[in-house]
Amino acid sequence: MNEPEKPEPAPAAGAPADKPAAEERERKPFRPRRERPPRRDEKPPVVLEDLSARAPNLRDLNSQIQDELDAALAGFSDADLLTADPSKLGVSAPSAPGRKKGRVISVHGDDVFVEVPGGRGQGLLSLEQFDGVAPAVGSEVEVDIEGYDAVNGLLLMTRLGAVQHVDWSSVAVGQVVEGRVTATNKGGLSVEVNGIRGFMPISQIDLYRVEQPEQFVNQRLRCVVTEVKPEEKNLVVSRRYLLEKDRDEQREKLWAGLEVGQIRKGIVRSIREFGAFVDLGGADGLIPVSELSWERVKQPQDVVKEGQSVEVKVVRLDRDARKIGLSLKQLQTSPWDTLEQRVAVGATIKGKVTRLAEFGAFVEIEPGIEGLVHISELAPHRVRKASAVVQVGQEVDAKVLSIDRENRRMSLSIKAASAKPEQGAEVESADEAPETKPRARTFPLRGGVGQDWRLPEV
Repeated sequence: MNEPEKPEPAPAAGAPADKPAAEERERKPFRPRRERPPRRDEKPPVVLEDLSARAPNLRDLNSQIQDELDAALAGFSDADLLTADPSKLGVSAPSAPGRKKGRVISVHGDDVFVEVPGGRGQGLLSLEQFDGVAPAVGSEVEVDIEGYDAVNGLLLMTRLGAVQHVDWSSVAVGQVVEGRVTATNKGGLSVEVNGIRGFMPISQIDLYRVEQPEQFVNQRLRCVVTEVKPEEKNLVVSRRYLLEKDRDEQREKLWAGLEVGQIRKGIVRSIREFGAFVDLGGADGLIPVSELSWERVKQPQDVVKEGQSVEVKVVRLDRDARKIGLSLKQLQTSPWDTLEQRVAVGATIKGKVTRLAEFGAFVEIEPGIEGLVHISELAPHRVRKASAVVQVGQEVDAKVLSIDRENRRMSLSIKAASAKPEQGAEVESADEAPETKPRARTFPLRGGVGQDWRLPEV
């Protein structure tokens, strides 16, 4: 049902009558018109393009370049264009891929360092690529960039006109080759094998640690190829492999002719606290600290140095364990052989305490000569510990009791050296000694039967 229309409210009392619509509009405040949001199906307004910033047409640009090129080549025939120098035509010749112009900044030995502008820094060239003649510093050279050595931070390059191609088929893994050392780097040596640049790690140069690899520069070394990668231009060689192989052959020959008592020449390879190892040319032998010198040795470095050539005597052999005992002092004159000419038994000498033991103290009277002071000969009174009487490094006076040259032993006595006769004492002989009289007894003996005792009569 339709609701009945509500009647309009009657005007209030005293209110004016109906006013015209125009007058009513004048009384309303002005409100700005709101912009209507665009509908979804409405297209965006068209923005006019600024033709002043527009790029030229490609067809128009080609025609402009052609006009400039025709103007530059005007007056030249086709034959002139084929034989003319590009620099005279005002046109720069395109450079080959990887080809650069560099400037020589320094020359060190067989290495030529070249700076390449716009590249990754400096590059290295071999002096052989200049026919052995060092270029002038500051001169320009045209090179080809082959790669980059990240380890040393150098460009790998070759000089234009030098030999560019090498035969990688001339090297193979396990092949024995001869390489020339061209330079040193952080990890080893740079070598050249059949025109191929290779690398020898520092651990593969020698059997032992190499402290100065510069000594091998410009030398030709026999080595074996251990790695070949032509696609990466990587060649690795080893000299140590051949040295170890030769060493094994020499070791068998050495043990076949080695005997106790032989005198051999060797090179000191390493030094330890307990002695020094000597390379006899195929096998290493040990010189204990006690066999380095007749004198007491605190550190083996005081007697021998690494790399020193020495002459030693073979004193022990263990063929099963492959151990060799050597001696350096037995090739020297022993001070015990002439000791009796310098020291006599019964003489009092000075010495220094070198070490203490439970049974006494050892005293050194001269370099290489030590004697034993038994604990009973340290002092006139009873001694329980040698350290209670003497200390290591103390200088003492001792009397020589005996000398055993064959066993290299000597007995000393501090007690006998310190004993002195009393002043004012007179020594009398047995003949002049006064007669001793028995002391008179003033009291009777206790027990028994007394002085009146007699045998009973039968």
